[in-house]
Amino acid sequence: MSTTPIADRPRFDCRNAYVQTLADLAQSDHRIVGVVNDSVGSSKLDAFRKAFPDRLINVGIAEQDMVGVAAGLANGGRIPFVSAASCFLTARALEQIKADVAYANRNVKLCGMSPGMAYGELGPTHHSIEDIAWLRAIDNVTVIVPVDPVETAAAMRWAAATEGPVFIRVSRMGVPEIYGDDYEFVPGRAITVREGGDVTLISNGTVLWRALAAAEQLAADGIGARVLSMPTVKPLDTEAVVRAARETAGIVTAEESTVAGGLGGAVAETVVSHHPTRMRILGVGEFAPTGSASFLLDHYGMSPTGIADAARDLVKGR
Repeated sequence: MSTTPIADRPRFDCRNAYVQTLADLAQSDHRIVGVVNDSVGSSKLDAFRKAFPDRLINVGIAEQDMVGVAAGLANGGRIPFVSAASCFLTARALEQIKADVAYANRNVKLCGMSPGMAYGELGPTHHSIEDIAWLRAIDNVTVIVPVDPVETAAAMRWAAATEGPVFIRVSRMGVPEIYGDDYEFVPGRAITVREGGDVTLISNGTVLWRALAAAEQLAADGIGARVLSMPTVKPLDTEAVVRAARETAGIVTAEESTVAGGLGGAVAETVVSHHPTRMRILGVGEFAPTGSASFLLDHYGMSPTGIADAARDLVKGR
């Protein structure tokens, strides 16, 4: 792993890894198709459309139809990757996700583009902070929140090779690379990206690098923060969470999502059932205002300093 401070590393748009991986998968497997809701540009699928013009289905601005079409394609033996802004994919088509995909257990891969508060300046109508909580509540759906382009690509390859419904968040907000090319995605497995015995920080997606930066700040104060990346919110790595609850003073979760029912909720449900511990759940608890995604994360306490301060409070209360 790089020794350069995490905040100083180059940032990457995970959509680039998404489209490259989708093209690679399509090249080697004729069953791979894309389904979009007039979002070819925002999903960066122009090159895919040129390479596979008969394997990209654009239904227009009709998200419910989009998911229904994908379910039909899966029923016919195809492997559809549904690509749409996460706010519209999960809100407008939630019934179809529940009934046509999850209940029917169709082999559909739902790819929520620009999730969280990536469309920050467009306000609450375009924020997708509820998607994780909604989909956690639906049976049969694996929920994945990658931290960087490497994990995005690895999760897509796993999804293509695995039967059943999958939801993957695909970030547009620039993030540093956390993993090397040898990274292997395993559902339900947390990754310890930094060791520490005083307090645990659990995060994923665009916030993980901020948790690492917070751990660097805490280390300067002599506090050892364990940082767990939790790429799958469902299934959750229960063993890693319980071990953190037993071995450290408490757990801070931080996510670009609502505090109700997201990663923090999943971790809290786990510790209350297996090993109660003190927690701080950082996320969004209201309709977030307009502003850049970076500004909004800072606003809701998820700057590196904000995360570090939450951890310090837990350590002080040990």
